[in-house]
Amino acid sequence: MKTSVVITFILACLTASSFAQKAKLDTSLIQRIDSMFKDDQRWRKEYNKFQQKKSAFDEETINSNWLRADSINEVKAKAIINKYGYPGYNRVGDTSNDFWAIVQHCDDDIAFQERILVLLKKEVDKNNADRSNYALLTDRVLVNKHQKQIYGTQIKLDPKTKKAAPFPLKFPKSVDKLRKQMGLGPLAVYVKSFNTV
Repeated sequence: MKTSVVITFILACLTASSFAQKAKLDTSLIQRIDSMFKDDQRWRKEYNKFQQKKSAFDEETINSNWLRADSINEVKAKAIINKYGYPGYNRVGDTSNDFWAIVQHCDDDIAFQERILVLLKKEVDKNNADRSNYALLTDRVLVNKHQKQIYGTQIKLDPKTKKAAPFPLKFPKSVDKLRKQMGLGPLAVYVKSFNTV
């Protein structure tokens, strides 16, 4: 009898703790990031429709709106970072991953992405952000700086063969081990998912 009472008490405490964590989430910031993420994805989705000849927009309109949305989101992301630091799970829940996606698309400001990497690493070390996102942003920054990537997350398509391949790797022999440490699957499987032929 005492055992079941203790278990019930522990479960009640865990539920209360979980509820308290959810209650601490910054709903206003979550809404801001949600809105930014919708803008981030809108023209990317429209471009996919265009590729399938299903878009009501021409390529020039899509590209100009895409660039504009990314530019506006970059300004907003910098404001969030300046006010809150990197928004991890304890502040915005899974919306943290959407914020990462927005930052991932700030390719015109590599210094900003590098600043994010430092902040993101601290959150990853506290299990407060996704380590695979850290790997993806690390590689993106390295490729944007014309350096070899570590985790093989950045992929290029050969325009003639349409075959996918990773940008050059810094540690090709140990890439799968490094990927596993960051919660990523084998490189061959990842690359295969990009092949269109």
